[in-house]
Amino acid sequence: MFGLALAYLRDRALTTTLNVVLLGLAVATLAILLLFSTQLTDRLERDSQGIDLVVGAKGSPLQLILSSIYQIDAPTGNIPLDSVALLRRDPTVARVVPLAMGDSFRGYRILGTEPSYIDLYGARLTQGRSFEASGDAVLGATVARALGAGIGQKFVGSHGFGEGEGVTGHDEHPFTTVGILAPTGTVIDRLILTPIESVWDVHGIGHDQREEGTEHHGDEADRDEHGQEPELIGAAGTLEPEVTALLVTYRSALGAVRVPSFVNRQTNMQAAVPAQETARLLQLFGAGIEGARLFAWLLAATGGLAIFVALLNAAQAREADLALLRVMGATRQAVFGTILLEGLLTAAAGTVLGLVSAHALLAAARALFPPLAEIGLDPWLLHPGEAVIAGGVLAIGVVAALIPGLRVFGADLARTLARAQ
Repeated sequence: MFGLALAYLRDRALTTTLNVVLLGLAVATLAILLLFSTQLTDRLERDSQGIDLVVGAKGSPLQLILSSIYQIDAPTGNIPLDSVALLRRDPTVARVVPLAMGDSFRGYRILGTEPSYIDLYGARLTQGRSFEASGDAVLGATVARALGAGIGQKFVGSHGFGEGEGVTGHDEHPFTTVGILAPTGTVIDRLILTPIESVWDVHGIGHDQREEGTEHHGDEADRDEHGQEPELIGAAGTLEPEVTALLVTYRSALGAVRVPSFVNRQTNMQAAVPAQETARLLQLFGAGIEGARLFAWLLAATGGLAIFVALLNAAQAREADLALLRVMGATRQAVFGTILLEGLLTAAAGTVLGLVSAHALLAAARALFPPLAEIGLDPWLLHPGEAVIAGGVLAIGVVAALIPGLRVFGADLARTLARAQ
């Protein structure tokens, strides 16, 4: 009966193709939403794990989180170097990791920080050593793979976060690759890490006088709001060392009560809570995703209705042929199964088309839109939810074929053949 079902589907090729495409669109939409939303949520959670608070310049809290943790936005500004020591003196604070941004190399951000940043993401070196002196650079796994870099290679950073012609470089202060990190599946994979002093040196900022409590911690800063080199001019008109942001981890729950309030009310900085800002970001996405998901299931239901109409019309047109099959020895169950198989094959073809299209479209989108690559979107990663989508669509195909199948199952052979004469 499988061959017969295929023959019936080929007999009305245009209708079958339209039904397959309709179901394919529904499946592709559902799969894209599933893959994007789950990977985005997982990536946001992984990148912010272990970070309780981000302290930076006044501005948008969400922008501060996006730029400092996820590295996908421009920073809000610089903050004083002494803010590092200020927070480290707080007894409720366990760890403060300073960051300095503003430069990049071939589109990959150069991040001035301390070795504790590597520990924050549980990264380990596969080659070389960690950065120690100014000019040392440790490459994330994605950066090393994309650039084909090796230990000992030198490169020159550029102002801002762009790439291509017209980007000004710091030729007088090259970086030397001293280490390469293993893949972690987090933001560190696409970063170039260096001591904060490297950022100061690149921009001609003196740092002989260090604030109390910052020795041996590499604190710095330089970065700007729009991806260009920021202004680092102090009140006296001289370049002064600053930092871009601070990643804070609490020692006790009391820190969550006192530290954000202290920073926001008694300093010229702002404190942003990653959990709150990422929840707000996901909420913004969530409404649109749920609306699109509802539309996709309605589209799948419409595809099921189209299969039902096509099979019902086909069953009516082929009543005599099916009756002859019964006379020639085919059982009611076999004829009924043929109709069900037509619906199932149509739904299966739409499912395969939709799933393949979803992954291909995500791959194309990742290549065309760099932010999707920056958040680590993997277009070819399979998700268990795809099996649920496939099962739902196949069920729609079977249900759509039930009524036409039952009509054939209960048909009176004598009456059907008499009408056909």
